[in-house]
Amino acid sequence: MEMTFRWYGADDPVTLDKIRQIPGMTGIVTAIYDIPVGEAWPLDRILALKKTVEDAGLKLSVIESVPVHEDIKTGDGDRDRYIENYCTTLRNLAQAGVDTVCYNFMPVFDGTRADLAHELPDGSNALIYDEAQVARMDPAAGDLSLPGWDSSYTKDGLRALLDKYRTITEEDLWNNLKYFLDRVIRVAEEVKIKMAIHPDDPPWGIFGLPRIITSKENIERFLALYDSPYNGLTLCSGSLGVTRTNDIADMVRAFAGRIHFAHIRNVKITGPHSFEEAAHLSSCGSLDIVEILKAYHDTGFDGYIRPDHGRMIWGETGRPGYGLYDRALGATYINGIWETLEKLDK
Repeated sequence: MEMTFRWYGADDPVTLDKIRQIPGMTGIVTAIYDIPVGEAWPLDRILALKKTVEDAGLKLSVIESVPVHEDIKTGDGDRDRYIENYCTTLRNLAQAGVDTVCYNFMPVFDGTRADLAHELPDGSNALIYDEAQVARMDPAAGDLSLPGWDSSYTKDGLRALLDKYRTITEEDLWNNLKYFLDRVIRVAEEVKIKMAIHPDDPPWGIFGLPRIITSKENIERFLALYDSPYNGLTLCSGSLGVTRTNDIADMVRAFAGRIHFAHIRNVKITGPHSFEEAAHLSSCGSLDIVEILKAYHDTGFDGYIRPDHGRMIWGETGRPGYGLYDRALGATYINGIWETLEKLDK
């Protein structure tokens, strides 16, 4: 496996120089963040990003993410133009040497949380999802500020988009996803880019919106929509792991060969639809990180892996969930488990 770290560009307080100092760290996961969703990424911008990463002594390993325009998810508007732009972006990424792209198909909102800085008993703070708090939120009122959505929406624009989704069922979303895959995966096969869908976070419907990449059964259905090694997964232990019926180690074994990118993080389940993000150490949360990594090791996983969200510890401030210290501890923890598994295998 190749250990990677997410970096948010030149404005990220976690610099490439700092990331490079994490033992075993070789790759960067990033994107071009100022291009409007749906527009094609120019080759020169991609090459400039790659040079910045390589000049810091690291590799541009994964693009996370190339966002999918809402017209594609709703199946109307200019979806064909946006899909063509998406294909152009893939061709340009491949020309620059990128071989893996993470994306998601979540309507409107990406990773959703109730609190971005909930204080934990040890004095650190973390992202949490509390069902009761989320139920009181009204995203259409314009007072919602969360890390995983497009804040460029006007209040009226967001309300109109949410209204549009009122008529879209889960089956509609499945059909629109297939329409997207039928066109995009052909290009991915052509240019040898592995597409890796990220599961819904959290893996249940929010604000009346449908979500479909939520369980083993639904992932099996997703992979069958376009049966190709280039149609694969970003398997996120934290996103799927907040549902007790989702056995992450079992999924790793079941979907071996179709997992192109692994997100490793722990969560502490605090209710049927509530959780706290926790330190990577297994005993800090509800997931057995050792067993999950053993499943990757036993199935010969040789793709990209990254420590996912971290707490804010030791007084660090910055992008919620994406500080340096706790994610660096997570990377070291993962590397230590992996080295042990490798040596026990000899």
